[in-house]
Amino acid sequence: MDHPGYGDFQARREATVWQQLNRVLRVLLALAVLLVIVSLFLPQYKKIKQSRAEIEALQAQVTDQKMLLARQTREVSLLKTDPGYLETIARDRLDLMKEGETVFRLEQPQAPKRK
Repeated sequence: MDHPGYGDFQARREATVWQQLNRVLRVLLALAVLLVIVSLFLPQYKKIKQSRAEIEALQAQVTDQKMLLARQTREVSLLKTDPGYLETIARDRLDLMKEGETVFRLEQPQAPKRK
């Protein structure tokens, strides 16, 4: 005893199951495509990030070198043009003093060595 509406209901149910399976398959396919795209671009992104870090480190070195150059240029200029500065530097580096002069040296304490 087949009911006339039962076969139609079963066909609709099978169609719904297939539609759901097709949706799941589409989602899985989209995820697979997305994973392939991410896996292609992730190494490039890491390289870009590493390159940016290297650029920042090099820029910091350039800044340090510019500051050192400015200090040394200033010192050379003072040595060429300022006799008082020249005398002070010469006396300090050569440990010289004028007659009747007493020199007091203050030295910086050394940092303790870490083990």
